Amino acid sequence: MTLLTLTDLTVRRGDCPVVDGVSFTLGAGEFVGLIGPNGAGKTSLLRGALGLLPHEGHSSVAELPPGPRSRHVAFLPQAREIAWPMQVADLVRLGRHPHDARAKADADAVDRALRRMGLADYAPRLATQLSGGEQARVLIARALAQETPLILADEPVAGLDPAAQIAAARVFADLAGEGHAVLASLHDLGLAARHCTRLLLMDRGRLVADGPPSEVLTPQNLRDVFGITAHFQTGPEGPIFQPLDRVRPQ
Repeated sequence: MTLLTLTDLTVRRGDCPVVDGVSFTLGAGEFVGLIGPNGAGKTSLLRGALGLLPHEGHSSVAELPPGPRSRHVAFLPQAREIAWPMQVADLVRLGRHPHDARAKADADAVDRALRRMGLADYAPRLATQLSGGEQARVLIARALAQETPLILADEPVAGLDPAAQIAAARVFADLAGEGHAVLASLHDLGLAARHCTRLLLMDRGRLVADGPPSEVLTPQNLRDVFGITAHFQTGPEGPIFQPLDRVRPQ
């Protein structure tokens, strides 16, 4: 089942296209990593796909009315400031706002989200008193509590320690295995190679590669787009990716 279709999506900043004619589909069961250097257009693509930025072209999600859209897709933005002293459980419960559900259904969804993120014991604590990494996990839980078929996440593992990054990536992979679709912008190429079923590589607003990690993280793409060399192999425990050096100008 296709959950997101983009056709020639273009987002402009003034006259400059920061997303330039991007097309792809995203289906149930996929955990897709959106990768590329800083300024490649990843955030603008996510926000344009959601209808949060003016755009040209077609986005199946942006064309949905607000109510159905909020029940179809959860969005985890890059900015994650928690500015008010609210209990963790109440903050996660905000993810239930799009649903006209009974109190028990909401409570069950909040409990599932907290447990997925290893936060069950944090439920009564004030979110503003948590560390930055813990707050990031709480906000992921809020998006999970929305229980939508599609999740778009902008750098969801930024600020997390290595164990929490792996745990979050596994949560997204598990969701894909359960039939959801996840599109997440990621800077950790090793994490993306290991956990994503597919990668979308952006450079200067354009989609320059789309496929399994082994077909996207090629020496040529790494050199041309990121300006690096790297070691990439598939071992008994799965893909292993390690950046090695910058490419020195000739």
